[in-house]
Amino acid sequence: MPVRVLVTGAAGRVGSLLRPRLAGPGRILRLLDVAEQRPAAPGEPVEIVRADLADPAALVAACTGVDAVLHLAGIPTEETWDALLRVNVVGTQHLLEAARRAGVPRVLLASSIHAAGCYRREGSSPDPPGVPAPAGPDGVPAAAPPRPDTYYGWSKAAVESLGSLYADRFGMTVFALRLGACFPEPPGLSGLENWLSPGDCARLVDACLRAEASGFRVLWGISRNSRRWWSLVEGREIGYEPTDDAERYADRVRPLDDEIATSGLIGAQFCRYPVGERR
Repeated sequence: MPVRVLVTGAAGRVGSLLRPRLAGPGRILRLLDVAEQRPAAPGEPVEIVRADLADPAALVAACTGVDAVLHLAGIPTEETWDALLRVNVVGTQHLLEAARRAGVPRVLLASSIHAAGCYRREGSSPDPPGVPAPAGPDGVPAAAPPRPDTYYGWSKAAVESLGSLYADRFGMTVFALRLGACFPEPPGLSGLENWLSPGDCARLVDACLRAEASGFRVLWGISRNSRRWWSLVEGREIGYEPTDDAERYADRVRPLDDEIATSGLIGAQFCRYPVGERR
């Protein structure tokens, strides 16, 4: 019987990049978004659902009969406190509760590197100074405690905490994926460190769906970048083997606003965004 995976936020940037990379033999994607989506192509193993995170009943219906949930829906950058609380935090609680009620055993939550954005790389001293990053044998450990850089980063730290609660209280397997910059090419200089190629993002999700794991885990969603300073050990423990390196784009990448001033911070330019102001 094919594995059915509910993907929330399927019409968004990351969801759109993953749609052709995750669907395939033995897997059906149930694609959910509040926005209109492209209809299924002939033979494409997808189901289209239109629903809002604010509608718990619709989420329970969407979760019914699925084997796992990939939760990508949410506001992807800095916004007002009220908006981030409503969409990213309350919306995620609605999703987790719907998955629990529907008996879904596994949930993958899209967190962000910005949940730990105020960590500073060893040897760097930008302004603002940040907090020295914990060191591990392969870089900053995936389970480093949150150090959010914005209200957006805080909302993702809250999402991680909700995932931990549902794993511990209800026996669900929950992965919190601290995703880097998932674009076809690295955006800006910081992308040479924190890029997550669409192909590697699909490999990470696939590893989480297939892994014989239980409980709650935090993983970095980073490609095999020559300049990365995040640990991939934890991802490799569940079968994630990234293959792409942002260095191939180094000759054409240009800095974004405030990137140079915030070099050496996980959150890069987010560390200078005015807190609570829409981007």
